[in-house]
Amino acid sequence: MEKRQDLWSSKLGFILSTAGAAIGLGAIWKTPYVTGMNGGGAFFLVFVILTLLIGLPMLLSEFIIGRSTGKEAISAYKQLAPRSLWVWIGRIGVIGCFLLLSFYSVVGGWVLIYTLKSLTGGVIGEQVNYVALFGETISSPSTTLLGLGLFIAINVFVLAGGIQAGIERANKILMPLLFLFFIAIVIRSLTLPGAMEGVKFFLMPSFENMTSQAFLYALGQSFFSLAVGFSCMVTYSSYLKKDVSLVSSANSVVWMNIFVSLLAGLAIFPVVFSFGLQPDEGPGLLFMVLPEAFGQMAFGQLFLALFLMLFLFATLTSSFSLFEIIIAALTASGKKRRVPTTLMIGLIVFIAAIPSALSSSTLADFSIFNRSVFDLTDFVVSNVLLPLGSLLIAIFIGWKMNKTLVKEEFLTANRHGEGLFHVWYYGMMKFFVPIVIAIVFVISLKG
Repeated sequence: MEKRQDLWSSKLGFILSTAGAAIGLGAIWKTPYVTGMNGGGAFFLVFVILTLLIGLPMLLSEFIIGRSTGKEAISAYKQLAPRSLWVWIGRIGVIGCFLLLSFYSVVGGWVLIYTLKSLTGGVIGEQVNYVALFGETISSPSTTLLGLGLFIAINVFVLAGGIQAGIERANKILMPLLFLFFIAIVIRSLTLPGAMEGVKFFLMPSFENMTSQAFLYALGQSFFSLAVGFSCMVTYSSYLKKDVSLVSSANSVVWMNIFVSLLAGLAIFPVVFSFGLQPDEGPGLLFMVLPEAFGQMAFGQLFLALFLMLFLFATLTSSFSLFEIIIAALTASGKKRRVPTTLMIGLIVFIAAIPSALSSSTLADFSIFNRSVFDLTDFVVSNVLLPLGSLLIAIFIGWKMNKTLVKEEFLTANRHGEGLFHVWYYGMMKFFVPIVIAIVFVISLKG
């Protein structure tokens, strides 16, 4: 096996970067608003349980595939199952990440624009119509394209530096800042009048509002929020040294993700309830409801800016992993250099994202299957490619990959975990996890 030249410098660097990849739109934006739309505490409790039952073994599986080969996604499956169709798991991952970036970067651009506006006092105020402001932002071609371009440019700048000097260095700065800003916002939120009503809504389970549809949303969110399914974590773990426990690393990443989801809820719901707003506002919670709420509190401008900055950090750390799987696939042979390849990919993603960026403006009347380009790309990625990739990875690790190799990676630096391997992990990946993902996949296709 060819030795990787650019590895994570430490276990901490790997965990922070992997957690950064997982902690993004899913944990900070989607989990709170989906929780709000599905009854609060009961949904969040089910989400946590399913994250441990489904998300953790799936994340560990991608770690095992990547570290065992020391190769990026496509090459990893080629090595483990040569001359077979299993290589398409890696290819689906690369294609999926590219499509995901074509609309994820648009949302990243919105967050970046809102962050810049908040720093200049342009987001909240007595005369600001928050719904209209968001509509004006996403319906302005120049604004959305500017945000998109800046967001991708930041990614290119960081990723051109490689693993240690680029991704790891950025995450070691951004992730601690994310937690610091989050804690400051949570403390402020919890000191508002009526804040405890929001805490009760978020943390006290009331299963009377927990429908079967809500359960399925929690199930999908449990593994989607960990960035598994597109083999991003296969690529990240391929840069990991052999003396690191994959089990403890996966466990750390999962609990960090749950903790951030918890902080997001504690930052958002007390504010929403304190000012008599609705927790079930859906995707507009971040861009329309929260600015209105922050605008009514002391030092609201400051805390909204902090919240948007931490959201921007999380969006960036996730996008690093999406770009990296594409960059690694194209530079795997050693024939292409990283910097020009990164620049080329950044330009291609920018061009591919233009239709999604203009879906609320120039292309507002254009639709495919009654969906805008943005919504159609989101549907294909979230409802087709992501669950398909997750299902194939689960089947591969449980039924195709050599069990001895799987066990060896599982037990590396974790020599007392043989019972855990047989009783929990392998049985889960062979039967329970693929069956559950298959159910979600079938139902998601109807969405």
